[in-house]
Amino acid sequence: MVTFQAHDGPVYSMVSTDRHLLSAGDGEVKAWLWAEILKKGCKELWRRQPPYRTSLEVPEINALLLVPKENSLILAGGDCQLHTMDLETGTFTRALWGHTDYIHCLALRERSPEVLSGGEDGAVRLWDLRTAKEVQTIEVYKHEECSRPHNGRWIGCLATDSDWMVCGGGPALTLWHLRSSTPTTVFPMRAPQKHVTFYQDLILSAGQGRCVNQWQLSGELKAQVPGSSPGLLSLSLNQQPAAPECKVLTAAGNSCRVDVFTNLGYRAFSLSF
Repeated sequence: MVTFQAHDGPVYSMVSTDRHLLSAGDGEVKAWLWAEILKKGCKELWRRQPPYRTSLEVPEINALLLVPKENSLILAGGDCQLHTMDLETGTFTRALWGHTDYIHCLALRERSPEVLSGGEDGAVRLWDLRTAKEVQTIEVYKHEECSRPHNGRWIGCLATDSDWMVCGGGPALTLWHLRSSTPTTVFPMRAPQKHVTFYQDLILSAGQGRCVNQWQLSGELKAQVPGSSPGLLSLSLNQQPAAPECKVLTAAGNSCRVDVFTNLGYRAFSLSF
């Protein structure tokens, strides 16, 4: 195991390519070469700061999203904008405005150059990367079947699969048909969910509580697999297309442990930091 200090403050988000590890902190994103990380005295390859409105503004960067077809990185957070950075040149090429409060999460529609963002304002916004314009807005909390005013309106997690989206946070975890902007399944989970992802014919979610939840698309709870943390903030599913049997799910949250699931039915072991 290798550890090193990436930022002076918290690390809010990380993504990886075959060659690079990217991490986001307060107001900046940094990159390291994987080949160098295992060497003693690993140094960052580069650091970039989006063009904020004032030099005194240092908002947290809550979400990073890779767009492989564009070789670009999208980052979003406390300044309520989505910033696109060209990974080849390191320059910021555009900023997308629309959210009225800070952004929690991003998701990519892989079959089209579109990205979704969810924020504290309770809206999921769909952006066309070709025109750099917002093309659809879903204010989830305004739908009676999804609304939970006692939890707030914030959107803390979202994921997409073709014409479908699942999102949650203050409002209930809900499956949406994007073309019609229609909620089709409201999942019976009281606790706010902090991370969600599609996996084959299932939806995996996690949040308050120590379990990874496995949902049928119809809304039936298939399984709850306990982890070691009292609350979960992040899920990461690693799948190798050439070797589908090598899938690994990791879950982390309010503890010093990262749970590793080599089979989605049980926790194989935990890494402790």
